[in-house]
Amino acid sequence: MKNIKILLLPVLLFAGTLFAQQTPAAKQTTPVTIVGATAHIGNGEMIKNSLIILEDGKIRTITDASSTKMPYRGTVIEAKGKHVYPGFIAPNSTLGLVEIDAVRQSDDEDELGEMLPHVRSVVAYNAESHVVESMRPNGVLIGQITPRGGRISGTSSIVQFDAWNWEDAVLKENDGLHINWPNTVRRGRWWEGEERGIKPNDKYEGHVRDLSDFFKNAKAYLAGPREKTNLPFEAMKEVFEGNKRLYFHADAEKEIIDLLAFIKEHSLKNVVLVGGYDAYKIADQLKANNIAVLVGRVHDTPNLEDQDYDLPYKMAHLLNEKGVLVGLETSGDMERMNSRNLPFYAGTVIAFGADKEEALKMITSNTAKILGVDDQMGTLEVGKDATLFISEGDALDMRTNKVTKAFIQGRDISLESHQTNLAKRYSEKYDTQTE
Repeated sequence: MKNIKILLLPVLLFAGTLFAQQTPAAKQTTPVTIVGATAHIGNGEMIKNSLIILEDGKIRTITDASSTKMPYRGTVIEAKGKHVYPGFIAPNSTLGLVEIDAVRQSDDEDELGEMLPHVRSVVAYNAESHVVESMRPNGVLIGQITPRGGRISGTSSIVQFDAWNWEDAVLKENDGLHINWPNTVRRGRWWEGEERGIKPNDKYEGHVRDLSDFFKNAKAYLAGPREKTNLPFEAMKEVFEGNKRLYFHADAEKEIIDLLAFIKEHSLKNVVLVGGYDAYKIADQLKANNIAVLVGRVHDTPNLEDQDYDLPYKMAHLLNEKGVLVGLETSGDMERMNSRNLPFYAGTVIAFGADKEEALKMITSNTAKILGVDDQMGTLEVGKDATLFISEGDALDMRTNKVTKAFIQGRDISLESHQTNLAKRYSEKYDTQTE
């Protein structure tokens, strides 16, 4: 038995190194100076020869290196010919809520029920997810962790991607409530004998009415004596006070128009449209109502045969031209794994009409504004979190984006992941075979 225990110990140690996530970086204790890189501020501006000083987890200096004699401090990183970007932000994400779709025990994105404003997704967030750590090598350092399912899915929170647990990860807890607007159409349920294909949803008006009744009942409850606690209604308090954002997930033109009427009826503030496939058709109305849009995945195909083949590619640009505040989100099939492609979605937006720095804003400063955290992140500005990265090339181009250094709140984080470890392992295998 003693020999078995001795043999098991190295096996367990090896398993730990194979399956555990990289150890989170320690708190910043020494200043870091980055010199010579082209700094993409994230607000549309650039500094071609920049001097950036990070200290105590914050950006303390960012200026043109050629126009200052400011002394360097702490660790100096010579970055001439490279590029510095704010950490990219992935909104409306289920990262950390599901690890393996086929393993039920690792799936925490949905709860039973329809009206669930009291559900908090962040408590189910797995900071040690292998999928989460694979975001960092592409510069995706922050995410909005969002529940799915039901009519009201629950509350999202904003986290950084280098942490021991959800408490360490959270940057803004319970930032907003997510509501799935009813669909105007539905697919025939062939397994119940219905004709296949898309048809009008004859229950649409009833579903909208149910949602409206929930809002009215919650207001009535909060205005009353509250003799018996109702958790879903209690969770609506901050929504009605305007302290919590409302993220409505809707796509069709009629759905969005009805949603605008719903917002007006219930005097709702801080509203964001998520998905918004037909939003470009009523962009002027969205602009007039100050509704920002988190545009659905760029790398997609049109929904209908008579639509432009490149509609998903240029949709963000069409809205941006109309003055709508636009961010990019990545939900859909394989959304957690595909979230690492967020910068390349922005690159596609450039290819289909957008200015390069405008597209960058859609995954940095615009998204930070939409999520209500632009005082902390989204741009390279003095006083904001030192959450940024250095790339050898254009971070929005998959051919040239090679992240060499990344910092979250000034902490020099690891860029290693399960995937980079496998890449090195098999590179060595083939190098050995060719000798």
